[in-house]
Amino acid sequence: MWRAIGRTVGQIGEPVFLAVLIRSIGWSVLAFLALVAALVWSTVARVGENPQGLGAALLVFAASAYLIWLLFVPLVVTIAGLFTERIARAVEAAWYPSLPPASAAPLPAQLWDGAALGMRLVAAQLLVLAVLWALRLTFWGWLPGLTTLLWLAVSGWAFGRGAFVSVAMRRMARAEALAAYHACRGDVFGVGVLASLAALVPVLNLAAPVLGIAAMVHLLHDPRLDRIGTNA
Repeated sequence: MWRAIGRTVGQIGEPVFLAVLIRSIGWSVLAFLALVAALVWSTVARVGENPQGLGAALLVFAASAYLIWLLFVPLVVTIAGLFTERIARAVEAAWYPSLPPASAAPLPAQLWDGAALGMRLVAAQLLVLAVLWALRLTFWGWLPGLTTLLWLAVSGWAFGRGAFVSVAMRRMARAEALAAYHACRGDVFGVGVLASLAALVPVLNLAAPVLGIAAMVHLLHDPRLDRIGTNA
């Protein structure tokens, strides 16, 4: 796992990898600003139609802002997922040049993979919220840090599994990709947790999904996976 992370961090400054990273961050920022602009516009329009409803409009604004914050990480992950092919190509060109060309998935499939990765994270977050509300009725629900630990564990699993399988399916069938995942799921989970932890840090959260996907490429080509033909 640390080998994968070290190689990923070491590649950040390379022009090809940096270009993919900047594009992913740029689209994430634009999408976030579009959501915020739509929220502000709808709130102002609502107040303009009914000035007496300012309190209700602000309440809706606060709830919507919380929803945007909640969905921000899945949004960034979804956009990064759309660049999976480019990220993987940049990593393999730098570290595994002897590999034969991968069979790039059709554009609709790439779009679906990116959306599916984001939706998986949304589902994971909703599950954590549901569990936490249930735990509030018990002693465990009030333990400090429990929310963060649960979120990291579930998000780490959801992002890690989704990103690794998506990367692996560039070079093998889904059944083989799942076999590769099970062969190194501990490391995949570890990278997923670190990426989720980085997603809690402002600014770094924009780059975390791209770096996480790049690390999954290194895990796929780990020498321990020789038996399934993924090593460089």
